[in-house]
Amino acid sequence: MLSNKPKESRQREPYKKNSTVNRQPEIKETENSDFDKIEGRNPVIEALKSGRSINKILISKGEKEGSIKQIIAMAKENRVVVQEVEKAKLDSVSLTHSHQGVIAYVSIKDYVEVDDILDIAEAKDEPNFIIILDGITDAYNLGSILRTANAVGAHGVIIPKRRAIGLNTAVSKASAGAIEYVPVAQVTNIAQTIEYLKKKDIWVVGTDTSGEKPFYKNDLKGNIALVVGSEGEGTSKLVLEKCDFVVNLPMKGQISSLNAAVAGAIVMYEILMQREA
Repeated sequence: MLSNKPKESRQREPYKKNSTVNRQPEIKETENSDFDKIEGRNPVIEALKSGRSINKILISKGEKEGSIKQIIAMAKENRVVVQEVEKAKLDSVSLTHSHQGVIAYVSIKDYVEVDDILDIAEAKDEPNFIIILDGITDAYNLGSILRTANAVGAHGVIIPKRRAIGLNTAVSKASAGAIEYVPVAQVTNIAQTIEYLKKKDIWVVGTDTSGEKPFYKNDLKGNIALVVGSEGEGTSKLVLEKCDFVVNLPMKGQISSLNAAVAGAIVMYEILMQREA
């Protein structure tokens, strides 16, 4: 059984501010299409607020009230083209089927390097707070995790290139705009990336039923990277073996597991609480 005790070869030191980050190239992936879609009023508003490059915005004819009026005003201020179209047109191009009368065509969300995430923490003079996702395939789960990551102040999220969902329209919708603010790195090998983070004095915490202690009985302060496993199979054995320690989420009822986004959110807020304390 995997132990939640740190490996003997690693001695955890108190977090020190202004540590030097050594840069190392990371591979990032580009999408095949030139544009993606952001659907829904709040996601489009957040895209406009963040300064995202927007090609054009389609709105349903007759929609000129409330947040649609705000979107039109913001688009005009940012010199973004707004086109009125029939609702049937929006329905035909919508991927989420909940466009709320507005769809924005945007440049693909750029992935960042792992080192970019480390640099964000250094610039803020904060201990690293990173989320590593091991095989999340559901758009809602990834979007929800991005939303929580933004809420708790995580510096970035790391996802694998293969056998996992990437950043797309459905994820954007599920994140309620958080996709615009949370840096996401896409890597070829999660296990190797974990080893790289450990060399940067970042402690990698796995979540699995094999953890000997509940998450709230472990020290989660300092430089932390939290690993959240996939919806069906959880965290892979190889990735768990790379973690410094593994925590569990106590289950007192008849159900033996939690939704990946929910489990991740619970531990993310525990990390935030320990830091605030």
